[in-house]
Amino acid sequence: MPKNYDVLSKYVPHIIAVLVLAVVLYVRIRLLNVPLERDEGEYAYMGQLLLKGISPFSYAYTMKLPGVSIMYALFMFLFGQTPVGIHTGLLIVNGICIGLVFLLARRLFDQSTALFSCASYAVMSVSNGVNGLFAHATHFVVLFVLTGFLLLLHFIEKRRILPLFMSGLCFGLAFTMKQHAALFLIFAVLYFALRTWRNRTADKKTYLTGSALFLFGMIIPYALIALWMVKTGSFAAFWFWTVQYAREYAATPSLARGWNNFTDYFGEILKSQLPLWLIAGSGCLLLFIRKGNCSDRLFIFGFMLFSFLAICPGLFFRGHYFVMLLPAVTLLAGAGINSIGHRISSLTSVRLAQFFPVVLFAVIITFSLYHEKESLFTRAPDEVSRAVYGANPFPEALLIANYIKSNTAPNDKIAVLGSEPEIYFYADRLSATGHIYMYGLMEQQPYAERMQIQMIREIEEARPKYIVIVNVDMSWLMKKKSIKMVLQWSEQYLANLYDPVGVIDIIGPNTTYYLWENNAAEYTPQTDTFLTVYKRKSVK
Repeated sequence: MPKNYDVLSKYVPHIIAVLVLAVVLYVRIRLLNVPLERDEGEYAYMGQLLLKGISPFSYAYTMKLPGVSIMYALFMFLFGQTPVGIHTGLLIVNGICIGLVFLLARRLFDQSTALFSCASYAVMSVSNGVNGLFAHATHFVVLFVLTGFLLLLHFIEKRRILPLFMSGLCFGLAFTMKQHAALFLIFAVLYFALRTWRNRTADKKTYLTGSALFLFGMIIPYALIALWMVKTGSFAAFWFWTVQYAREYAATPSLARGWNNFTDYFGEILKSQLPLWLIAGSGCLLLFIRKGNCSDRLFIFGFMLFSFLAICPGLFFRGHYFVMLLPAVTLLAGAGINSIGHRISSLTSVRLAQFFPVVLFAVIITFSLYHEKESLFTRAPDEVSRAVYGANPFPEALLIANYIKSNTAPNDKIAVLGSEPEIYFYADRLSATGHIYMYGLMEQQPYAERMQIQMIREIEEARPKYIVIVNVDMSWLMKKKSIKMVLQWSEQYLANLYDPVGVIDIIGPNTTYYLWENNAAEYTPQTDTFLTVYKRKSVK
């Protein structure tokens, strides 16, 4: 009987982990067709342009580096230019990240901790609290950061130069996914220096060569993008949006506003994941007082600190930013579950006590999944989008784009006055202006007026066949002191040159009215959340 217990206790964690992963896989497959949200729309549109041979910053301005857009282009090339194709790519990336969490946890702790950690990451990274069903840049940051750290740890153990260079390359790629990843690069350099420079047995020549290759690998991806922008003539726009404007954007919120952002978003995350966060906290405490088993406390505490710092730039603390924090949290959660279980087992001679970690883990995971059962298991994809993002017109964007696509030629241009780049993607039409977001135009920053003048000029020169006006607050984030030049211009411009041919009135969570052609001209919206489609008047 003791042997049977030992065999069972060895395999039960594997069984539980496989079941958890199977449930998460089912959820992601069930919701592959969830409508794209704004960030996804941006990456998808820019990825679509790349597949057409059009370089970034020509028909789309963004403060983000084009790494994620390149990943989207790859997904769409392989799986199709649809939400299903994009989310299939996310499913694969998330699956790889789960595996990387397992490998990292097994290296730092043990097999059981690795199983608990990777299953925890699977559940936490699919949660609505972190917008886990949507292919945000942070998922790709995690992919390359975890790969980079595993290669770095391999170098420290084996002293082979190639993994170190590849590690640097992965960190460089992470930065091209989202600039926040710079914090992970800083930690990687500090950790590398501390672990190798103080090692008296280390070969100094190997260290110096490795250091140069490590840093060179980090620089290569950004350098290649910069050279690409120079070659295409887009470097001025690239530099302005990713450096000058990005700096102003990140400096906007006050500390008080940043604290409010953190408590709001983190509070939503805790609602469904509180037990996992608490057990992660216990794991951190046990490791701190050296009661937990870890082969490299310096790494785990540094990883946790810099993962938190990575979500802080700009003090926006949006839900999907926390995806970058999840690997460190789930490592600690796995360690906490395993350590608590072993301590309880050591206090009693009851054989069943050795199953306590598995039972505790199963209860915690069940709580997390049950708390979000409607979104994960019952709601349709459109309903999930509405539950996560409210009245934002993400489900409506596809029908609007289909109407425009069916009434335009491939070389016709369109414009969207609102932050809904997914419409450009669905319609497969070029934007009349590079300003695919209105946020920068409405912010209190020194470039706002210049941006609005540029947008007006580009639209007037392009003469788009259709213009979509988005009357949704979240699509503008307008403030009292926002410059409203573009709004004043659009009223006169549309009145003179365009006719309304579509009204999309978002009545409630499950009700949207679509009116086209003559019906649209006679309709008065019943809510303050609606979109209007305008068609350019025929020249007589």
